[in-house]
Amino acid sequence: MSKLDICVVFGGVSSEHKVSLVSAATVVGGLDREKYNLHLIGITENGGWRYVDGDKIPVDFDANFEKYPKAVISPDRGDCGIIIFSGEKTTLQHIDAAIPVMHGRNGEDGTIQGLFELAGIPYVGSGVLGSSICMDKCIAKLLFAAADIPQAAWIEVRIAADGSYDTAKLDEIEEKLGYPCFIKPSNAGSSVGISKAANREELICGIETAAPHDRKILVEEAVNAREVESAVYGNDEPICAPVLGEIVPAAEFYDYDAKYVDENSKLMMPAPLDEATTEKIREYAVRAYKICECRGLSRVDFFVDKVTGGIKLNEINTLPGFTSISMYPKLWEASGVKMSELLDRLIGYARENL
Repeated sequence: MSKLDICVVFGGVSSEHKVSLVSAATVVGGLDREKYNLHLIGITENGGWRYVDGDKIPVDFDANFEKYPKAVISPDRGDCGIIIFSGEKTTLQHIDAAIPVMHGRNGEDGTIQGLFELAGIPYVGSGVLGSSICMDKCIAKLLFAAADIPQAAWIEVRIAADGSYDTAKLDEIEEKLGYPCFIKPSNAGSSVGISKAANREELICGIETAAPHDRKILVEEAVNAREVESAVYGNDEPICAPVLGEIVPAAEFYDYDAKYVDENSKLMMPAPLDEATTEKIREYAVRAYKICECRGLSRVDFFVDKVTGGIKLNEINTLPGFTSISMYPKLWEASGVKMSELLDRLIGYARENL
């Protein structure tokens, strides 16, 4: 059986650029070299595309990207691959499937997925629609409601081009949500730009903190809850991993530093939940995955009320982290699916529609 040529794309113009490099290193390390030939494309923080020859993610990629030749994914379906520009020489490398190991904007939001669609290259993860839906937390919440999945109460705040917004929203937030409440950019990943407000002054500050990341802001009621995560994979018949995980953040809430920097954040697997709660979360995870048009893989996050035990869906991440502390691969490993097997399945899902 001949090997498949797999393109791993990492980096990108995103606030999660550095996390992408760490995730990509884990993915590249987990791919079976007996099955796959690897081709690496690194995208700089300024949007430059480079072909990285070899089978490791270079730790100095950002500092020394100029030493790597420029490369692009050809949108011409007849090429179905990468065009590499090395001096005066141009090389076309056929690709059987792509793995975008990219988080946040310009990677998880349907943009690069659209390029793969134009190129006719199968790719791991959700399509253009599913990726863009889940990247926009406010749009996803509308679909959660349509699927009758419980979630925290929320209000959307729109930021104008000049940075202003309807201040009447402040009264609406205080009336419907109260304090404390959480403020998040609607389109951002890994808790970037998130804050907690206990009064109007902090609410205004939180909106100003989130505004540089997106012109649509999500304000949610604060829930006294445990943070539970689930892992789903598949296309038409998705499966939720039997094992759920619970996050015990080092910070007051699971912000960017608590997720990726502070080693005191704890991951509990399996999550200490009763069987009925576990099964309900798994059922909600699959329901949300389907209504949001997800494919391939997603991590689906929940809140479990510490007092009532009630379940509330938080969000879906269509390209979850694959770092050494990331919950998605850990949940599958705890469920009996090792990294190499997980990646085999994800590539298989990508190529199902050939």
